[in-house]
Amino acid sequence: MHDYRLVRHPLTALLLGVSALVHAGETAEALPQVVVAASRVSQLGIADSANAGVVTQQQLAARSVYRPGELLEATPGLIVSQHSGEGKANQFYLRGFNLDHGTDLRTTVDGMLVNQRSHAHGQGWTDLNFLIPELADRLAYRKGPYYADEGDFAAAGALAVRYADTLPEGIASVGLGQNGYRRALLADSPKAGQGNLLYAIEAFHNDGPFTRGDDYNKLNGVLRYSQGDAAHGLNVTAMAYRARWNASDQIPRRALDDGRLGRFDTVDASDGGIARRYSLSGGWHAASDAGVTRVNASVVANRLALYSNFTYFLDDPVKGDQFSQPDRRVTSAVNAEHRWGSHRIGFQFQNDNIHNGLYDTVARQRRATTREDHIVETSAAAFYDNSTRWTPMLRTVAGVRVDHVRFDVDSILPENSGRASAHRASPTLSLIFGPWNKTELYLNAGTGFHSNDARGATIRTDPKSGEPAERVTPLVKARGVEMGVRTEALRGLQSSLSVYQLDVDSELVFVGDAGTTEAGRPSRRSGVEFSNYYKPNAFMTLDADVAFARARFRDADAGGRRIPGAVEGVASLALALDNLGPWFGAAQLRYFGPRPLIEDNGVRSRSTTTLNGRIGYKLGKRLKLELEGFNLANRRSSAIDYFYESRLQGEDEAIADIHFHPVESRSFRLTLSSAF
Repeated sequence: MHDYRLVRHPLTALLLGVSALVHAGETAEALPQVVVAASRVSQLGIADSANAGVVTQQQLAARSVYRPGELLEATPGLIVSQHSGEGKANQFYLRGFNLDHGTDLRTTVDGMLVNQRSHAHGQGWTDLNFLIPELADRLAYRKGPYYADEGDFAAAGALAVRYADTLPEGIASVGLGQNGYRRALLADSPKAGQGNLLYAIEAFHNDGPFTRGDDYNKLNGVLRYSQGDAAHGLNVTAMAYRARWNASDQIPRRALDDGRLGRFDTVDASDGGIARRYSLSGGWHAASDAGVTRVNASVVANRLALYSNFTYFLDDPVKGDQFSQPDRRVTSAVNAEHRWGSHRIGFQFQNDNIHNGLYDTVARQRRATTREDHIVETSAAAFYDNSTRWTPMLRTVAGVRVDHVRFDVDSILPENSGRASAHRASPTLSLIFGPWNKTELYLNAGTGFHSNDARGATIRTDPKSGEPAERVTPLVKARGVEMGVRTEALRGLQSSLSVYQLDVDSELVFVGDAGTTEAGRPSRRSGVEFSNYYKPNAFMTLDADVAFARARFRDADAGGRRIPGAVEGVASLALALDNLGPWFGAAQLRYFGPRPLIEDNGVRSRSTTTLNGRIGYKLGKRLKLELEGFNLANRRSSAIDYFYESRLQGEDEAIADIHFHPVESRSFRLTLSSAF
């Protein structure tokens, strides 16, 4: 057992803390108690389920993130990965889902929905590369379809990142690292009239360990004016993001095994992309005797040019199988809610004006058109919920939302043009018992949904084969039940345990040889999650989470009932150390287990384990130096595995094989930052 009272040197304390992460079963004797602010907000008496929480800026800042989307891994049980070039939207795993680029994980930043509907590459495309971690004031997470105010894509969970209105101090930082990593950030929030003007600008470059570097370049900016306080206030925000990159797409394992390709090689060197995002948003809130009203509105312009080749020379042995999926859209949205007493009502509206397509290309040069579509997708929703405490030991939250969506598709193939509409009512109910001895018990039930691609709701003819095609249901129902417990009975420890079941009427699955998602068979997931946040003393915090899930298709099929890519086991440990004189540091260990890659479970992926960490030194009151390390054990793991047919040059026929994208090799980044 480590006796931290005997530790004299702060660096020694940091190393012992990392050792404690590995030997998590050991108990350290605490230093004398000092009152400090916790970095995970207590949810007793607030949350409606065992799987809802709020992570503050303090805990988010302690995480070492290779890419901005990994900031969301502060959510217990969530894995954020990548299967292509750095500018592409992340890969998400949660509650037995391989969520591809966000199909059933609703993600918002400052109230703006990040998931993109009817996207060229995949339904629910969630590109978080515009996120600036230093501006993230808090992350709120909720899992399961138990919340009336959460709509499309929220069946597995909903994440909400909120940017700060003001910064405690200005930030100027410069980072350098291996594999071409360079980053510069300047941010501050000076007074401006009766409010504050927050600004941030970020320049970033990274190549990664790949033989042909990702050459990922992005320029990112935020400008926000805000005034008021928690009771009355407003803000107006403009954001701009531009990026371009080379794609390091997945490669076939057979080529690695026989030496034709190296681990960080690529097959089609012209794969890659260009992304643009511009947004203008505003928020207003006011409290009075009549209640609390909140309104936010936004206009977001997204543009993407994506070039991919997952099957290499399968369809065209001479020119190759590269395809382009451009997508440009303008999304307008308004969200409003009013709360009085135990009641809350809300209204949500969104309109997407979308132009996208699918083209055959060679070295990014277009040679044939598969499809081209103009889509107008409009949705409106109203919700109501009531939160009532019936007795000192029982409260309920009952709600319902009604969604209506309308698709208007104008396709280059006239038979695939048309209009479709759908509506769905989604009731929710939560029973909360307690608290007693700082413990609450939760029973949750509810329904939610995800939307399908508008093009699938009006299609008649497959544009690739010319064969008749079946239309998909516009809004796919999800039903969930859950039982959980949350306790803070032990001083400094927040724990939650839950078991759940989630049924989805049509699974959204990734199709490797098409590079898109398709509506599939009905599915069921059941699982258990155990989450812990522990702050034993003034200088240490520890997160320890584990989750297991069983995922199956609900209908019988000769091919099997396993869901390809469905994650079965996830675990993570995160340690943060501070207040050690000038020293501070953190370490994060994450694991996600093997997964079935085909329906009969005959082919499975390997497990993936990574260890990231940082150590920092405060050079003065305002200056600090940080060294971050990624994949410190240099594990040769996969960030993603798929199983499908492909053909390389020189191969006479299609070969079914595992295709994988590697976890980046061990690398280090050094950052010098100054407050002003």
